[in-house]
This record gives sequence, structure tokens and C-alpha cells, in this order.
Amino acid sequence: MRSNCYIVSDQSEALIIDPGDDADYIIRTIEEQELTPKAIIATHGHFDHVLAALELKLAYAIPFYMHKADEFLLKRMASSARHFINYDPGPPPEVDIYLKDNSILKINNFKFKIISSPGHTPGSVCLYFKKEKALFVGDLIFADGTFGRTDHIYSNKEELARSVAKIMKFPRNTIVYPGHGEEFTLHRKTSPQEKPRLS
Repeated sequence: MRSNCYIVSDQSEALIIDPGDDADYIIRTIEEQELTPKAIIATHGHFDHVLAALELKLAYAIPFYMHKADEFLLKRMASSARHFINYDPGPPPEVDIYLKDNSILKINNFKFKIISSPGHTPGSVCLYFKKEKALFVGDLIFADGTFGRTDHIYSNKEELARSVAKIMKFPRNTIVYPGHGEEFTLHRKTSPQEKPRLS
């Protein structure tokens, strides 16, 4: 599925964002960098962003954060994985803490804002690290100017457009880290267009 997993580190501590698969590789990377994970955060509930969450949660005894509106997708994780990639990942992780719009989270050395960005899924969120000028957007928007698909029955194209408009107000030098593909900056306006994606 070529989903991006991000390990955000500050000195020896780390956050794991969107662990879509291959927990062994993620754990090996964390150990090589001598980091101590403090939390797992999902930008939305699609299976290709959470498949490794349970294994990481158990390995490090850390909480899993996600928006409550996407919990129904988390419960479908195993059936979705079987349908799309013919793989049974076992049970999904339980959500320990629900993300809330406009809340400021402080997790050890990390401080960031939760920005509700529905459209692709009802519970999609962005994570904004103001000091670092970094924005993790999940499948909201991509480097090529396209957006996450909105042809799911639970998706909403108008909501997605409003979510994109919301982040386009951020400083132009904000670095955007999407759920698929390369990072980019908000140095230019993005014209609404849509490119089909698997999830």
C-alpha cells in the first residue's frame, strides 16, 4: 500500500505516527536510533495506517491515539486487510485516548495541535507541530496536488475541500508529511482535483 509511517523524535523520545505495517522493521529502526516511544497516533482509521499498531502497543506498553469518529473503520481492519491485500492481521488495537479537534497535546517532550480534517474519513485529523513547522496530514492531500479519495460511502467531498482550505491558511513554509508519497511545503496554492487511491 506504500503508506508512510513516521517516527518523530526529540532527543531520545519518539512518537509513532501511522504504523501501517511491518512492526518488526519499525521496532528495529527505533532500536537502532536508541529511541523510547511514548505513543502511537493514527491520522485516520484505514487499515493501511494502523496494521502495526497493536504489535507496537504491546511491545512498548504505550497508548494508541485516534479520533473516535473513525473507530468503526478500526473495527473493520482485519476484513479490509483480507479484502485488499489478502492478509489477516489479527485483532485491531483498542483506542486508549481519543483525539479531539483543536486540542493541544503534550506527550513528554512533544507538543502539537489536533486539527479535524474530515472528508476522506469522518475522523481524519492533522497533527500540527507549530515550533517545528511540521504538519502530518494522513490522506488529506499529497505532494502532486491530489487528495484522498472520497468515493467511500462514509466520505464527503465537500468536507474534504473545507479541510484542505483550512490547512492552506498555514504558513507557506510549513512542511507537510502525507500518508503516501513525498513530503512537500505549502508554498503554492493547490487546485482541487482527485486521484483514485486504494484507501
